[in-house]
Amino acid sequence: MSRNLVLPFFPIPPEEYRPGYFAEVMRSFSVYAENMQNPGEGRHTGLVLTALQTDDSGLENGALFQQNGFVKVALINTPHVRGQQGDAAVGSVTVSTP
Repeated sequence: MSRNLVLPFFPIPPEEYRPGYFAEVMRSFSVYAENMQNPGEGRHTGLVLTALQTDDSGLENGALFQQNGFVKVALINTPHVRGQQGDAAVGSVTVSTP
């Protein structure tokens, strides 16, 4: 694992059922489940991100996306909406040639 987690101890089962053994197994599974749900720290010497979406639509807070060649972090209070370009026109122009 890349998160420096210590795997919980799973005891060797006894020949006959013992409530204490069952409690130890349940405790080990609880520790394992908690470790798997904890994002933990990351330290990498190389990282390649492929197929990042180009806006933060539908992403959870803290997720990565790319926009115009920059990797950005999705934040609740800083939206990067789809289609943020626009066109406008005012008036008309007539060109005549002799």
